[in-house]
Amino acid sequence: MTAPVDRTVFISANTRLLAPPLVPEIRLHLAEESLPIWRKTEEELGEMNVPPPFWAFAWAGGQALARYLLDNPDICRGKRVLDLGSGSGLTAIAAAICGATHVLAADIDGLAVAASHLNAAANHVTIEATTDDLLAAPLPAADVILVGDLFYERTLAERVLTAIEASGAAHGARVLIGDPQRSYFPRGRFDKLSEYRVPVTRELEDAEIKQTAVWTLASA
Repeated sequence: MTAPVDRTVFISANTRLLAPPLVPEIRLHLAEESLPIWRKTEEELGEMNVPPPFWAFAWAGGQALARYLLDNPDICRGKRVLDLGSGSGLTAIAAAICGATHVLAADIDGLAVAASHLNAAANHVTIEATTDDLLAAPLPAADVILVGDLFYERTLAERVLTAIEASGAAHGARVLIGDPQRSYFPRGRFDKLSEYRVPVTRELEDAEIKQTAVWTLASA
């Protein structure tokens, strides 16, 4: 049996360094198709029942949120930033580019964390990344919390909402969400800050342009 490949080597070999359409300033290791990289993940890494390779794509919510941060750099400049469900690390990297003093990218998928480090290096920034499930306990203290495209599954959406509302109340964290109002997006809980038409792929989405907004926790 062939020995499993290193995750960093696997990501580099099965992706291309590309700029997401809405955020041309940033380059990420991205896959051009989902099924081939999903199959290869199990075959080459010797891992079964791996999660979908969300980290290999620049999702609409992440692109919109990264665009908003880059256009409003004072939001993250000099701040501690937490990026939940970071995936490729796109929004974490945007925060670092804007001058955040510390960026923690959290994703329970080890491949996502490996991709985040690779992508940060490609953009000449430094971020910290963890596979710890931060939603299992009170979130670590942060000035800004970023949530890109995490309202696609009911249980996850409920956990995310509980965590960010508690952190906002306890620590006064500024919470920013990038989301095209997916199935479990909690309508009425957020205020819209900005809206974008995000180019995406029909392999993953139901349209080539996804209307996507950046939101913040609604004022009490």
